[in-house]
Amino acid sequence: MDFNGKVAVITGAANGIGRATALAFGKAGAKLVLVDRDTAAGEAALGVIRQQSGEARFVAADVTRSAEVQNYVKAALDAHGRIDCFFNNAGIEGKLRPIADYDEALFDAVIGVNLKGVFLGLRHVLPVMLRQKSGAVVNTASVAGLVATPGMSAYVASKHGVIGLTKAAAGEVAREGVRVNAVCPGPVDTRMMHSLESQIDPANPDAVGRRYRSGIPSGRYTTPEEIASVVLFLCSDLAANVNGAQWVVDGGRTAVGGAVTQMLNR
Repeated sequence: MDFNGKVAVITGAANGIGRATALAFGKAGAKLVLVDRDTAAGEAALGVIRQQSGEARFVAADVTRSAEVQNYVKAALDAHGRIDCFFNNAGIEGKLRPIADYDEALFDAVIGVNLKGVFLGLRHVLPVMLRQKSGAVVNTASVAGLVATPGMSAYVASKHGVIGLTKAAAGEVAREGVRVNAVCPGPVDTRMMHSLESQIDPANPDAVGRRYRSGIPSGRYTTPEEIASVVLFLCSDLAANVNGAQWVVDGGRTAVGGAVTQMLNR
């Protein structure tokens, strides 16, 4: 998967899956535009890429604001004149609460980042790719976009919505040489997953992690680098006729149904 000369834009690039994917694109030769609202972590990721001789720039942006999304798209075009790959990845987990107790403002915040942010990314990047007659988009959904996790209504709703947006966009642009797919991570060894462990049992989050991993057929969390590999594949010419798909990377979690949820509810 050679990305020399390709331009890749990554949202949520400062940490976790986004950072791992940025590093992977950089090693594969892509010119990078890193986007995140966490300026300090974004600049740190930028420094690592440059230390590895990669070409990158960082743009601070809130993906829920159309003007700021337009700004990162403009930055990519001003620097490179095109966008070949777009990892539409920024997301937040929200809180573990039953729907009857879920805070309305927090629900709006999760939907804003995870769903509206993905929509705005598509809204402003797709016209660039349509003019080029080429491009690949990968949206970050989740296994929570395929099955529900009780207590995570906002997150689950947002990720189901991302899969819907992915399918709709793929159907709209396929004949113009543009592809739109989604990656659906299961539990990944990142801050987000460890935050959820702490919410479930603040006194003993490690025990939650052990229970969670025991319900996954592979017996472990996925690494951010493993998600990055799938994203690069979906953006590569190896996936030239893959469009509108949801690629699950979860160690077999969804294959065994509700085993993990049952573990968490004990």
